[in-house]
Amino acid sequence: MTVKYYAILTNQGAARLANATMLGSKLNLTRMAVGDANGVLPTPDPAQTKLINQKRIAPLNLLSVDPNNQSQIIAEQIIPESEGGFWIREIGLYDDKGVLIAVANCPETYKPQLQEGSGRTQTIRMILVVTNTEAITLKIDPSVVLATRKYVDDKISEHEQSRRHPDASLTAKGFVQL
Repeated sequence: MTVKYYAILTNQGAARLANATMLGSKLNLTRMAVGDANGVLPTPDPAQTKLINQKRIAPLNLLSVDPNNQSQIIAEQIIPESEGGFWIREIGLYDDKGVLIAVANCPETYKPQLQEGSGRTQTIRMILVVTNTEAITLKIDPSVVLATRKYVDDKISEHEQSRRHPDASLTAKGFVQL
């Protein structure tokens, strides 16, 4: 079976990543865009400088190195229930200078708006294979991060099952054994 959905570095993205690696600097990936590609499943093209038909661009929610594969960068954006009314077929990853670094296609999915009578929070994830993850800054602006309900539930459950609960003292709040 042939691969139908994938992400690639654009020519500008590959050049900027190579330059950052050579100079020992960092490439700052900051935003992700989604588009409908004018109704046709696109084939990612390294010559692209923008999405075919961009519908939304916003700051990243997550940017990390895949713990199971050190040559993969995971970029993620959460689209809230209040936004939508469009199809998603293409994804773009931009740096802090507004340059399209990577482009991907994805299985087409409709992102409804709450006003249409159906809404959902949608996570868009791009997995990008690179030769040097050290040349990419893995930093997210915490003021724009959204947490999914599953993420919060998982973190609460993890905390409840842990033994990291501080004891109370005369000056600090915490647990008191009875």
